[in-house]
Amino acid sequence: MATAVVREVPELDAAAVAEWRAGRRPLVELMARAQRELGGVAGFRLGEGPPTVVVTDPAAVQHVLALHPETYAKRSHRARMLVGDGVLSASGEAWRNQRRLLQAQFTGPGMRRYQHRLEAAARATAERWAGHARTGEPVDVGEEMRLFALDTVWRALTGHPVDAATAEQLGGVAAVVEALPSLPADAVEPPPAVAADLARIDEVAHRAIAAARTGEAGPDGPGLLHLLVEAGEERPEYTDALIRDELVTLLMAGHETTASTLTWLYLLLDGAPEARAWALAAGPDGSAGRRTAIDALASEALRLYPSAWMLPRRAIVDDVLLSHRIEAGSDVLSCPYLTHRDPGLWAEPGRFDPRRFTEPGGRPAQQGAYLPFGIGARACLGIRFAQREMLALLELLLPARTVAFHGPAPAAAFGLTVRPAGPTPATVG
Repeated sequence: MATAVVREVPELDAAAVAEWRAGRRPLVELMARAQRELGGVAGFRLGEGPPTVVVTDPAAVQHVLALHPETYAKRSHRARMLVGDGVLSASGEAWRNQRRLLQAQFTGPGMRRYQHRLEAAARATAERWAGHARTGEPVDVGEEMRLFALDTVWRALTGHPVDAATAEQLGGVAAVVEALPSLPADAVEPPPAVAADLARIDEVAHRAIAAARTGEAGPDGPGLLHLLVEAGEERPEYTDALIRDELVTLLMAGHETTASTLTWLYLLLDGAPEARAWALAAGPDGSAGRRTAIDALASEALRLYPSAWMLPRRAIVDDVLLSHRIEAGSDVLSCPYLTHRDPGLWAEPGRFDPRRFTEPGGRPAQQGAYLPFGIGARACLGIRFAQREMLALLELLLPARTVAFHGPAPAAAFGLTVRPAGPTPATVG
């Protein structure tokens, strides 16, 4: 088939682009318009040079992310100010070495050493929710899920449950993640509020590294941080700075996305209580049927609000993508959020329906049609970890507790993750 230049949205509203640059309009709106008008490989102009290319067609997604990662390089991550040279933002041989060290920790066998830590964090949250149910005091579900996910990853990293003082200091992670998208893309020095949060995060990180270096292990034994410290004894590239960056990377990636997914799930269940009833009816506590149904609840929440809502890449050389010529230097934005809501792929895509993931034909068969954690070599390392920790918590909370939100669900905020744009107050029953 003959190739053609990527079609561009004609006369994209200059006011809309200006509003995006000013932070008043989310980029996803411009991307959605490009997809709606031109299909699964579409372009629009955000400035001079090649067009920005939006990729939502599953075959194109597979081409960019899985089949040709050397052609479509990961751009410098906006979170670099927070995570430095950690595995999320590293590239080239450094990234390959860092990922190789961590990957074995998140395989099936590697995950077994963390299972009891996930379950302990889930039990602590269940006990806390039992207290909320007794008092009737309102809680913020988003903050509750953030505390659970932070406790889980802290246990995995250090062998200790997170204490109140550490949790408060590490609240700076969420604050920095929320602030980063509003900063200039080329910002080097953080504004004072962000710098203060980074200083608090660094204090916790350096304290934890020092404890791990002395050989101190928590009640659950040594954690993933001890592996990084041991690497520093044998590999010169694992300096204190890189160990800090890996620790903060794992903290950010290990709790922000899970907390958002669980919060979205409870908001979705509030509008579809029959889905909770369906999952609980799938089998008794601990059964394979119950677990499959709970996994489906989480998978459907991730379809509507994927952990990685956008995966930016830059074309290193000219390429042909589904008969479209892609110029070297083009920004190529894969967008799981839009792929997951494409009516050509998903029946009634705006409806929350976990049965898509349990019934034959419920979800598209194409690779690249469902990618909440990305696909290809740079897919999220912690997929299994996230799935198991969500299952551990939901197995305890769903049968025992109901959640009644106070007011309508907040809108979605599109930053480094897609999260509720406001608080989520509720009463636990």
